[in-house]
Amino acid sequence: MCDVPGHVHDHDHPHDHDHPHEHEATPAPEGTGTFRVVVTGKGGVGKTTLTAILSRLLARRLHRVLALDADPQMNLPYALGIPRASARAIVPLSRNQAYVEEKTGVRSGSGYGLMFRLNPEVDDAVERFGVVGPDGVRLMVMGTVVQPAAGCLCPENALLSSMASALSIREGEVILMDTQAGVEHFGRALAKGFRHAIVVTDPSFNGVNVALHAARLAREMGMPAVHLVVNRVRTGSDLDRVRRIVEEEGGFEFSTEHALPVDKRLLDLEPDVGPLLAPPSSALVTAIEGLADTLVLCEEDLIQCAC
Repeated sequence: MCDVPGHVHDHDHPHDHDHPHEHEATPAPEGTGTFRVVVTGKGGVGKTTLTAILSRLLARRLHRVLALDADPQMNLPYALGIPRASARAIVPLSRNQAYVEEKTGVRSGSGYGLMFRLNPEVDDAVERFGVVGPDGVRLMVMGTVVQPAAGCLCPENALLSSMASALSIREGEVILMDTQAGVEHFGRALAKGFRHAIVVTDPSFNGVNVALHAARLAREMGMPAVHLVVNRVRTGSDLDRVRRIVEEEGGFEFSTEHALPVDKRLLDLEPDVGPLLAPPSSALVTAIEGLADTLVLCEEDLIQCAC
């Protein structure tokens, strides 16, 4: 179960791989299970790999899964196992000039100071431009936005902000968004439906600092469940180091805490996570299965307490 915030779920011994829950995970009936998760953190800490594995594991439990790529690197198609030629051919939504013009009335990249629709209707975007990958995971590449600090009020930003709002009301899907280290660029529309933030870090000081920034921002925006995932854990001392840095940098009450062990095969197998999911299950995949269980249970808690 998940107290929001305050419950701690961890692996004190990341190389012991007993399942952390007392229950056995049971597949969800097809078409059920609605919750939305933002995956964020410093670049290079493993957000995309985690999003891809989590998406495919949840799809294998018969959830309908929509994976969103909003990271500047846009590597999620490759990680999910979509063939490289097909992945390269995907046009991010924010760069789809015809769609931007259709919805906002202004062509993408045509300049600033023009009149355009601030709240375009984008309910059809996933159905029109989504790509179905392995295990039935539907992928949508959103592209990146110009940060608000740059003073940009442009059609691309308006389109993606409306997309965040539209995603928040989709039902019968698990939605996972792989994004950069922060969610402010989507505005508070994102927090209306995305009630879970997975903040990913490695055991480094810089990684933890960025994770803390993202966690505090998610909580400020009203996301009730903020989960800490420490990736590439070698020993229990790595997890202790992260906890110590968190406390030294002002602390944060995470809803749950998870440690993902190092998997030396990742470098050889990248970018496709598919081979990792083949039997026998690896320690990394087992740990992410535990994270999937926690998300499902935590969403049930949020519904029950009407958070």
